[in-house]
Amino acid sequence: MIFPQRAVKFLSFFTLMTCVFLFSCTNSEPVITFGFIRLVLYQGENGPLEHFSFFIIPEDEDGIDNLEELYLYHDKEQLCWHIKSDEWVRSTHNGREWIGTRSIAAIDGTLPRGLFRAVLTNKGGESSERTFSYDGEIRFPFPELEIAGGYYTVNSRWPVNRFVCYDSSGNYINTVTLTSFSGSLSQLDISPSTRTVALWSEDESNFCSAFTDVVPVN
Repeated sequence: MIFPQRAVKFLSFFTLMTCVFLFSCTNSEPVITFGFIRLVLYQGENGPLEHFSFFIIPEDEDGIDNLEELYLYHDKEQLCWHIKSDEWVRSTHNGREWIGTRSIAAIDGTLPRGLFRAVLTNKGGESSERTFSYDGEIRFPFPELEIAGGYYTVNSRWPVNRFVCYDSSGNYINTVTLTSFSGSLSQLDISPSTRTVALWSEDESNFCSAFTDVVPVN
């Protein structure tokens, strides 16, 4: 079964390019300059599991290392996710540094929609918060992937579908956009070092994605 930590390198590129929100800045406290939230479905034993990928571009007069905690609240449902500085993922894109997590989940596997509140604090005890909303919906059934005898078959109604390729150690190699739901793996741009692939399906208009378990290519 594949969970967010196995898809870190792949997700870091695609999630940082989608659903960006702009906020105003101040000089006296840490600031959330940009932020996004995206729903990612992972394959579970009893059905898809929902995770939020939540990232912000922060600013602080004393630098990123002065930041300490990031919170995401859903006040209506009385939920709170706490991400400490030694737990969040840091990534640099186009010269800007992002912090956040790909592992926000709920106990029952279903996350709330609606209004969220993000709070960022630094080591000096200063904080700031911003509110934003997420109302994306899951419009399509969870996709399916089969590979046998060097041929693949995809069952998906999602608008965009890609293969995510990994080597024998589970390291990310590359992604391949599919133009056909079936065919020979030899006709795709897959590295010879690829040992497993997962299907990554996207519905960009609803800021929603689905990620299947990995499947051996041999």
